[in-house]
Amino acid sequence: MRRNEKKNKAKNQIKDKGEHIMKKTLTEIYGSMVFDEATMQERLSAKTFAAWKECVRDGKTLGIDAAEEMAEAMKQWAISLGATHYTHWFQPMTGATAEKHDSFIDTDGKGGIVMKFSGKELVKGEPDASSFPSGGLRSTFEARGYTAWDPTSYAFVKDGSLYIPTIFCSYSGQALDKKMPLLRSMEAVSRQSIRILRLFGDTQTQKVTAQVGPEQEYFLIDKKLYNAREDLRLTGRTLFGADSPRGQEMEDHYFGMIKPRVSDFMQDLDEELWKVGVPSKTKHNEVAPSQHEMAAIYSDANTACDHNQLAMELLKKVADRHGFACLIHEKPFAGVNGSGKHDNWSLQTDTGKNLFKPGSTPAQNLQFLLFLAAFVKGVDEYQGLLRASIATSANDHRLGAQEAPPAVMSIFLGDELAEVVDSIIEGKDHASWGKRTLNVGVNVLPSIRQDNTDRNRTSPMAFTGNKFEFRMVGSSDSISGPNIILNTMMAEELKQFADELEGSEDLAGDIGKLLKREFTAHKRIIFEGNGYDDSWIEAAEERGLKNLKTTPDALPEMISDSAVELLVGHGIYKPEEVHARYIVYVEKYTTEILIEARTMTDMIRKDILPSVSKYLSEMCGRLASRKSLGLPGGYEEAEAAEISALMDSLKSACDSIESEIKSLPRDDEAAMYFCRDTVIPCMNEARGYADKLETIVDRAFWPFPTYSELLFSEK
Repeated sequence: MRRNEKKNKAKNQIKDKGEHIMKKTLTEIYGSMVFDEATMQERLSAKTFAAWKECVRDGKTLGIDAAEEMAEAMKQWAISLGATHYTHWFQPMTGATAEKHDSFIDTDGKGGIVMKFSGKELVKGEPDASSFPSGGLRSTFEARGYTAWDPTSYAFVKDGSLYIPTIFCSYSGQALDKKMPLLRSMEAVSRQSIRILRLFGDTQTQKVTAQVGPEQEYFLIDKKLYNAREDLRLTGRTLFGADSPRGQEMEDHYFGMIKPRVSDFMQDLDEELWKVGVPSKTKHNEVAPSQHEMAAIYSDANTACDHNQLAMELLKKVADRHGFACLIHEKPFAGVNGSGKHDNWSLQTDTGKNLFKPGSTPAQNLQFLLFLAAFVKGVDEYQGLLRASIATSANDHRLGAQEAPPAVMSIFLGDELAEVVDSIIEGKDHASWGKRTLNVGVNVLPSIRQDNTDRNRTSPMAFTGNKFEFRMVGSSDSISGPNIILNTMMAEELKQFADELEGSEDLAGDIGKLLKREFTAHKRIIFEGNGYDDSWIEAAEERGLKNLKTTPDALPEMISDSAVELLVGHGIYKPEEVHARYIVYVEKYTTEILIEARTMTDMIRKDILPSVSKYLSEMCGRLASRKSLGLPGGYEEAEAAEISALMDSLKSACDSIESEIKSLPRDDEAAMYFCRDTVIPCMNEARGYADKLETIVDRAFWPFPTYSELLFSEK
């Protein structure tokens, strides 16, 4: 009877799940919690809806009457979905998001309540600005800050609150967030792109939008194992861990069959993302055990950034529901691939044209080549700034390994496009493009159109047909930083080209000369080979390219004269805002290393040494028994001696870490370099001793889960 009951229960669960799916289709789920354009058109008057459209399209200010109607409509819609609160959702320089929730309720003077939400509350909020990183822009006692509604990004309902995407600025108007500079950079690249399009007779395009499609890699591990590791809980990565007997050597995880428990998680994640309008498109297993990836459909850079922040939040929240912990650190485990966030970037007109689509004959497509030349020139001239835009202590573990691009910036174009560039430099014709099919030797299969470019996973910046894939971005980082630089560098190069070409009497001839000059001058940044090869690093040095291996090497590029001139010149930042961000990232690097160092010493003293000591005591007891019987020490004696020596070395290394932490310089920059040059080597030494002990000590005595348990915990 019990067996039949279980079978019937399982059948009913499957039936209920199927009925649930039938009740709500994907089109009904998608955007159901978003105050999007269709919802606005349904709930707003024609006048207010038109005012919002003008605001988004033309940058016009939304009047107070329209704001009041918008706020009331948002409130009524949100309440209908169960919301009781609203929050201004912003992105401070922490790289995460922030929110302060207020309820819709107000007293009615009669002991009851009414639900209110005004246009003023929609447009402006006032969070405490003193507790967020400011890089010296604000003193601790100067607490006032403002959030201001971003009408170009849709509001949404989540967890019982109406979320309103906003910018975040100080009392004096200085940008304290990542959204405001991104919006400025999008306007800058649009402005300069239109100048170029006008040269080619395009009078229809009114706006050019930076389009972005981020890919998000992550690890899933069992939550119970995660909770058993202090390093994972406090730092997001394992500070100790000997290699698992099996890692990714079998090459069987990438695109492999998704395990049922993980599949359930992915389905749940997709539904949560779709509800809030994140167009989650792709999901698959990644290279390392327990590693996976999700990717969204391309959208404008501002929306893509908002969506990626939501994705990182929901990855962790949904994972918890399924008994997993989601790790988005760039290198959670040594010895296996880390996680990146490939940032696919392009430009698109409001008439639907991709400005990086080569067309059938790119050798004659002057417009495409002009935009390509601007990009190549920009990456070469601002290679250090691009590297700085993705510099973090976590990403330092990943860049340059056999899983991610090297720290040297370069561009991969693919054989055919590289030939086009060479033909321009040499003044030769290039005949063919895009006419190849792939012969796979099986007649029954249809012909396969061969792409004009292969994929180069070792390239930091690869052209992939109609976009560039910036592969150096770290998995836990906000994509706003690198996209601000991509947008702004492109705006600068297009401005220079427009200044030169406007008024030309021989446009085609002058463009041809410009292309030859710029491709010749910046060919050094184009590299078609294997970025993992040591010979490339030597060749890059000969070319004069920068090899900024660590975050302390890269961050000063943010405040170089050329970087400040670029960012201030296009109105992205004020000079003090540039320097403030440099200070924030310097302090963040030092803080992260110190947290890791303190966590490491805590685990050594409270977990590893006591546990190994117990094992050593047992080993010595067995050794004493052998000797009491007149037997040689053998295995026990040799093991006890090695363990004892490693314990002494580990304790000494732990002492060194603690001593060095006390010697930390007070100057921010000096502290950053001290952490890199002194603290990290001490940590590496301590880890070496601990990992060796892990390979010797009886697993019953080892104090926390090993790599074998963590990486293969998905059941």
